[in-house]
Amino acid sequence: MNIKFITYSMSLILVFMMVFSAPLEAAYAAQPATLKIGSSGSDVPDLQYRLKTIGYFNKDVTTYFGTTTLQSLKRFQKEYGLAADGIAGKRTWETLKKVSVNKSELDLLARIIYAEARGESYKGQVAVGAVVMNRLGSSSFPNSIKEVIEQPQAFTAVDDGQYKLTPNKLAYQAAQEAVKGYDPTNGALYYFNPETATSDWIWSRKQTLKIGRHIFAI
Repeated sequence: MNIKFITYSMSLILVFMMVFSAPLEAAYAAQPATLKIGSSGSDVPDLQYRLKTIGYFNKDVTTYFGTTTLQSLKRFQKEYGLAADGIAGKRTWETLKKVSVNKSELDLLARIIYAEARGESYKGQVAVGAVVMNRLGSSSFPNSIKEVIEQPQAFTAVDDGQYKLTPNKLAYQAAQEAVKGYDPTNGALYYFNPETATSDWIWSRKQTLKIGRHIFAI
């Protein structure tokens, strides 16, 4: 009985470790490294690309944290009220991820712009991207571009499959403009087409302006 009990207990422990270790490892892996001058690795190009999308880094993306990255990061930190120490730690990463994108996130932003607004003017396409960025910066919405866009029932194009379409060059340009801070909506968190909207709730939002076929609201 003792041997059986020990064997059973060990089995439970192994199952417990398998169930809980994977999520913990995934969560840990998702945290970018603290970076400073001289650092290298896969998180460095992520940092550089994000700084580049918002106009702070003007060189080719590499895997090495050199003086250009240092000065770019210090400028970003200073302008966003962070300690300008040139170290990409937790607070710097959190702030940077609220106002910038990496390569895969830019792809997602271009996709939702193309899916939702490819028939709109360039300004109207940037406006859709700006709403996504405004949601990213708001505490009322998820904390990543992917989660904002793919939040259940947030965007019609995700639900009906148009989100899978390949975006064109104009959609990418609009996405880049939105990331850099161009916001034709002046802070809108919502938009809808009044000719097709079926939600009573969306009509209850405070409307701020209309661009093309979309009404924008907060």
